[in-house]
Amino acid sequence: MERAILELLERRGPSASICPSDAARAVYTGDDDGWRALMEPARRAARRLFTSGEVEITQGGRPVDPADARGPIRIRRAG
Repeated sequence: MERAILELLERRGPSASICPSDAARAVYTGDDDGWRALMEPARRAARRLFTSGEVEITQGGRPVDPADARGPIRIRRAG
């Protein structure tokens, strides 16, 4: 999942962000809504990448600590 997040970010501009659902969809191989079961694994992968300093987690365009984030998040490369 971490690789999917980093690959998706690499394909976008330096300040672009992705939703965890983008990563979940990227790794899901089915053609139904089964990717939804991968949402929490995608969020956990984003938190691991945050901890290693590779990404920022944002809400409303502002960086947040994932431990404090409630609701939808976005993921972008660490600046």
